[in-house]
Amino acid sequence: MNTISANLNLMIKACDKASRIIIRDFGEVENLQVSKKGPRNFVTKTDKRVEKILIEELGKSKKNYSFITEETGKILNKNRDVYWIIDPIDGTTNFLHGIPHFAISIALQKNDEIISGLIFDPIKNEIFYAEKNGGSFLNNNRIRVSKRTKLEESLFATDNVGLKSIYPKLSMRSTGCAALDLAYVGCGRLDGFFHNLINLWDIAAGKLIVEEAGGKVNDISDFNINEINIRAASSHIYDKMLKKIDNF
Repeated sequence: MNTISANLNLMIKACDKASRIIIRDFGEVENLQVSKKGPRNFVTKTDKRVEKILIEELGKSKKNYSFITEETGKILNKNRDVYWIIDPIDGTTNFLHGIPHFAISIALQKNDEIISGLIFDPIKNEIFYAEKNGGSFLNNNRIRVSKRTKLEESLFATDNVGLKSIYPKLSMRSTGCAALDLAYVGCGRLDGFFHNLINLWDIAAGKLIVEEAGGKVNDISDFNINEINIRAASSHIYDKMLKKIDNF
């Protein structure tokens, strides 16, 4: 087993605690599908509750770190050079419809550089994580991006807008969970991912996971945190993918 930092260990423990609520509530979603009110309000409450737990758990031993979160926005504490970046449930629409494809995403950013990233899929019990210069892992096993070199043999993920504009030039999926798309690029299940106008909390952890698994990701530092255009792929296919999607 690889050695992990105290910060990453803290992230894993926070995810573990929060995931119990997600798993329990996901079991309830099916019952709510048939009610008139529907599950939307219920899922919003789950999202907020999970975020609250993550903030509490991460803040216990790192009281000075600041936060950027999906639900709450920025929480500024004493240390404003170090941020936890949190998406409590990436893939809420999937969650809402009872589709078991969503994840908790947490990243740690120091001086504008992401130094730790964690994506946890509680239903499949898969935990992807990376630390700067420490490699990427899935459930303690080292992962690498795919070795495919031909576009026609590759599989890419994007959003609906990407599908409509690029299709049928590439073989693509729109899974509804950007965090897992990036994690899958990191472990070679997907060859690339591209998305326009996406939020920082959707991609912060995944960006590091792809890079530490030997992949390439574009520089996102010049973008507004709510309007990031991301391009990520294995290093073998990255330039070819960019050529194919140059008008996107």
